[in-house]
Amino acid sequence: MKMKLLQTICRQLRSSKGFSVESAALVAFSTSSYSCGRKKKVNPYEEVDQEKYSNLVQSVLSSRGVSHTPGSVEEDALLCGPVSKHNPPKQGEDRRVPQNWFPIFNPERSDKPNASDPSVPLKIPLQRNVIPSVTRVLQQTMTKQQIFWLERWKQRMILELGEDGFKEYNSNIFLQGKRFHEALESILSPQEALKERDENLLKSGYIESVQHILKDVSGVRALESAVQHETLNYIGLLDCVAEYQGKLCVIDWKTSEKPKPFIQSTFDNPLQVVAYMGAMNHDTNYSFQVQCGLIVVAYKDGSPAHPHFMDAELCSRYWAKWLLRLEEYTEKKKNQNIQKPE
Repeated sequence: MKMKLLQTICRQLRSSKGFSVESAALVAFSTSSYSCGRKKKVNPYEEVDQEKYSNLVQSVLSSRGVSHTPGSVEEDALLCGPVSKHNPPKQGEDRRVPQNWFPIFNPERSDKPNASDPSVPLKIPLQRNVIPSVTRVLQQTMTKQQIFWLERWKQRMILELGEDGFKEYNSNIFLQGKRFHEALESILSPQEALKERDENLLKSGYIESVQHILKDVSGVRALESAVQHETLNYIGLLDCVAEYQGKLCVIDWKTSEKPKPFIQSTFDNPLQVVAYMGAMNHDTNYSFQVQCGLIVVAYKDGSPAHPHFMDAELCSRYWAKWLLRLEEYTEKKKNQNIQKPE
């Protein structure tokens, strides 16, 4: 009976002037007749103030979630330099394997401390030379998708702040990252404990953000120390080598304006960690080796930082990706040298 009544109503509406009902709508009426007598469930999303959150929705849809700074806010002045423009490419799974394999771990070394290890954390200065750095390799081998979104973010920021404002913004966040690292070095270094610490550095939101992480950090072996891989020919400056929850790790401290609860959100940071790890494990300046990594993403508002622990298996997987990027960089530089006129 209800079915016939609904069909009669639909015929009357269809015949009325200025009103039309699509055939798909008629199907929807007929197939839902079974539940007409039931109490309709309230959708909680319908109670949301749509107007209040419309700007947020538009921002997410228009920016694809990249209206924040890319990667860490302190890393090398935010990947400065000219960036090519590309259409957003499709990102497929990289099934390539490195042509020149080299192990990340050194079988001749142990990750256990020995009596000859220095009691004071190592701090080897970085020697600037023609050998490429880890950061430079990663910058020069970004995917087309990374380049596209980085350029889009840059243009959005310039549109909002202007050219001069964007430069000032970069300088400020670079300075914030530098101070964050200085404060961490002051906290983790036993030598700094004997000196008068700058309390202003220790009061930042970033330091508050990592307090729960620092409670699990002990046995610091290196701070702001240079590494060099003589075989693979690259250098780097790692943040920290210490035990985290009892496991020796290369620790990379990052800052972000956007929460990054998953390691996939840290972009190339895992590659940076394993590059430092592989270099340190074969650097003669170090008598020990590391098999784990830790990326700590701190937040300016003091909210709890996200730790991303990398075990030996995960580090090995990212190491293969790093070797591919290193090979790509080497090939690119080789082609550039060939094209240069004599």
